[in-house]
Amino acid sequence: MTTTRLSARAAIASVTDPGSFAELPSPQRESAPDGPLAWAGYDDSRARATARTGEQESVVTGTALIGGRQAAVISFEFGFLGGSLGERTGDRLEVAYTYAREHRLPLVSLIATGGSRMQEGMLALTQLQRVARQSVQTRAAGLPQIAVLRDPTTGGGWATLGAGADVVLALPGAQVGFAGSRVRPADADPAAYTAEGQYAAGHVDAVVPPSELPAALADWLRVLAAPRSPEPVEPPAALADVPPPPTGWDAVRQARHPGRPRAEAYLDAYFALRLPLSGDRAGGTDPGMLCGFGLREGRAVAYAAQCGTATRPAGYRTAARVIRLADRLGIPVLTLVDTPGAANDAAAEHAGAGAAIADTFAAVAAAAVPVTTLLIGEGGSGGALALAAPGNTWVTPDSYFSVIAPELAAAILKRPASEAPSTADQLRIRPQDLVAVGVARGVVGPA
Repeated sequence: MTTTRLSARAAIASVTDPGSFAELPSPQRESAPDGPLAWAGYDDSRARATARTGEQESVVTGTALIGGRQAAVISFEFGFLGGSLGERTGDRLEVAYTYAREHRLPLVSLIATGGSRMQEGMLALTQLQRVARQSVQTRAAGLPQIAVLRDPTTGGGWATLGAGADVVLALPGAQVGFAGSRVRPADADPAAYTAEGQYAAGHVDAVVPPSELPAALADWLRVLAAPRSPEPVEPPAALADVPPPPTGWDAVRQARHPGRPRAEAYLDAYFALRLPLSGDRAGGTDPGMLCGFGLREGRAVAYAAQCGTATRPAGYRTAARVIRLADRLGIPVLTLVDTPGAANDAAAEHAGAGAAIADTFAAVAAAAVPVTTLLIGEGGSGGALALAAPGNTWVTPDSYFSVIAPELAAAILKRPASEAPSTADQLRIRPQDLVAVGVARGVVGPA
């Protein structure tokens, strides 16, 4: 079964617990003949759409259990005038958002729409402002919004309910883009307007096969509904049983050892369930930054973890996005620091490396939820410090933190390359040095 071409109600049934859906009452709006613009034949078009689909409008709204957890649900009926948004659509969407806030429910949207309804002109287009306002109010209430992009998800539906959601899942092969197939440039690359293309560009968190979608939604609701606590999470245990390095250069060599445990191993050991978020929502991804949410001893925790590579601007923006989302939802954050430094090539500069790093510093500094940091390898300059929690950073025995790499520090000081090891000692970059100077709270050991 696929939710790409299912009716609105069949799409709901495909992801919710059997028999749990309860439809919300639909507002009754008085309408002039053929709608607000007196568009000739509009009433007949609506009547044919109702006869074909059994629906009175292009969305069905209600509540349902997904994996045993209650959620407000919006589902688009593409068979009703292409799932387009008109005034009555906006009425129903507003009811769903309001109900979610009043009952403290997460909102799940199953989207399949071609955009705004031509027969209602600008009044249809202004429904996007209504949706945006409702989304902002729901966000301010600290409630999560999850979107599932069916086929197609285009126009204002993508630019509000879709791209504006906290978690964006898409079905394979779904058409996804602001420009629908009839209005995009003739020479446009069709791959850019697919779920897979949007995922590669950092606008979608995951492409999920239909058979896996019910479990994926259930997992997201399970994590986002997990208990909250104002206390910071404990740092992970060290995965390498190595002694503290005797010299600064030994610290560098241990941190750069190719067999040293990396972020993915730490995350797998720390979380019972881990759900990734991907992309910076600005056209970029960075495989060297792992971000998402997980369960740690039944508690929801957000994470942003560097993987030992030079972090790119998209990685910093993704981390900042996740930290801000966690802050809004009241979920504590774990960051894992491991980078030789921020990417400094021309492409990184063009992509806004400085602004992206600044934004990550700001996200950590502004977070009202507790942030815990573990340095698990290289801590290279500001590109590493941007993810470090002031006053709650811990270090592993096989790590170092430095204002800049010792080799580069020696070059800046006009020393020969042979003096990099002695420069490392002067910089006091060993784990135990970091504790002694007050940069780190402590050195963590193995479990």
